[in-house]
Amino acid sequence: MTRKADRSAPRSTGPVSDRRAQLVAVVVPEPQDAVALVEREGAGARIAVLCLRAGAKDGRAALERALGAAEARGCQLHGGISVLDAGDATAALRKVLRSLAPERLSTLDPDPVHTGLDEVSGALSYGVPAAHAEAAAVALDAARAQQAETGRPLHVECLRAERAAGAGVTPRHPAPVNWLSAGFDGRLTAFWPTAAGIVRWYEEVPGGDWHGPELVEGPTLAPGLLVIRDPHGLPHLLALRRTARDDGGVDVDVVHAAQYRTGRPLTPWLLLGGPNTAAWQKGREVGFPAAAFDAAGELCVFVRNFGHSVSHRRRTADGTWTPWQHLSGLRVADELVAVTGAHGGVELFALARDTAAVLRWYPGPDGAWTEDRTLPFAARPGSLAPAAEPGALLFRDARTGRACHWRPGTPAPAPLAEPDPGTGPLATAPGIQLGVWSYSLLLGRGTDGGPALGVHPTGRPDTGTWWQETRTPTPGDPSPGVPAAAVGRSGRLSVAARLPGGRLLMADRDEHAEYTEHGAAITLGAWRVVGG
Repeated sequence: MTRKADRSAPRSTGPVSDRRAQLVAVVVPEPQDAVALVEREGAGARIAVLCLRAGAKDGRAALERALGAAEARGCQLHGGISVLDAGDATAALRKVLRSLAPERLSTLDPDPVHTGLDEVSGALSYGVPAAHAEAAAVALDAARAQQAETGRPLHVECLRAERAAGAGVTPRHPAPVNWLSAGFDGRLTAFWPTAAGIVRWYEEVPGGDWHGPELVEGPTLAPGLLVIRDPHGLPHLLALRRTARDDGGVDVDVVHAAQYRTGRPLTPWLLLGGPNTAAWQKGREVGFPAAAFDAAGELCVFVRNFGHSVSHRRRTADGTWTPWQHLSGLRVADELVAVTGAHGGVELFALARDTAAVLRWYPGPDGAWTEDRTLPFAARPGSLAPAAEPGALLFRDARTGRACHWRPGTPAPAPLAEPDPGTGPLATAPGIQLGVWSYSLLLGRGTDGGPALGVHPTGRPDTGTWWQETRTPTPGDPSPGVPAAAVGRSGRLSVAARLPGGRLLMADRDEHAEYTEHGAAITLGAWRVVGG
């Protein structure tokens, strides 16, 4: 039976931050465009709406209603609706951001997806006004300048928000899931995307002081990140680079870098381009990359292409890259997850474009890709993540929002029985020893905003998952993203969560094992704040 463990609190070092609600700056062309962005903010957020134009009366009224509803669910409002100086929007926004010092900035999609193509002229049409991309570009420029000036990491979310009633809001660039890693020497490194690029924190010595956050040198990156590990456990980073063109356009390319030694510079960012870079208007729509290593050390990178199908490149073990190749099958949304299968090859999961179905591609007997459209579940957007077990997937049920685990060859998903249905993906850490048994660790966000930890026997989520919420010194902190965990070569388990101002909240496992009347549990030591 799946049971929930006691919500016992690990030792605390005492108060570590003030509890002032974090400020999110919502930057849009006009008030109507802020409605969907405001509606997605949860309790505890402090919202400031910044518009490039005053907009129409109906749009302002709609935003006022959305702000009233946000206040009713526990958000705080920072002033009224602000309209920036139209003379120089970037300079005006920089001035306001300097005054507000927000923790987060929420804006629209700088690289919208086309909804139509004129076969004769080649002209593209879009489901959103051109002002969406223009405002997002202004917001990104101002946010980078703000972070460069202050040195304080600024988290940016670029959201696709259709004006049509009932249209959903989805992130253009996903936040990383498994963003904490352990090096050969046992030292931990954490990575996170910000307005100015990737920042990292790392341990000076195992279990000791931390350095960071420091900005990783590299190209102008979009505010998203994928962190994966090679067969040796070393972290590799994939992102999108946005480069302004002389003709007023923008090139968007996939880039890759790796960290081979903790605390040392990353490898130079390698430009992987994209499957449609021959025409920048098409190339800028490239989806965010998914990637995984096979058992032989070959790296396979997947993206959603201009036609909403999948393209991929492979780096062989000798470092040679294949060209971008098309993967036939149904059209997909901007949600791909690559995993290393139990057979040692790479497999791909993707959310279908027009339904909640999940698609799978795997290498067939002859090495050719085989598409599987018969997966026995449907998933909520934004919830796909790799499981700790080879070839397995984590997701949230499309109807209930409950977290589930599915492995190829099983007739149905295994529910993970979270105490309360959450949102977004779950992070994982494999190989957790409890007594003589091996467990997989799951991480989500608890009801008070702190990490929620679940464990189930390795490879057997069907036997039950035991959950516990860990009370941190900063309960209810609405920092974006899920917590992360890493297991070092010595077996040390560490759990991390983000805090405002470029800080991390860290805890190491304190006991080898603990069994309560409810089942297996992980005991964490004192939480401590590092970095910042």
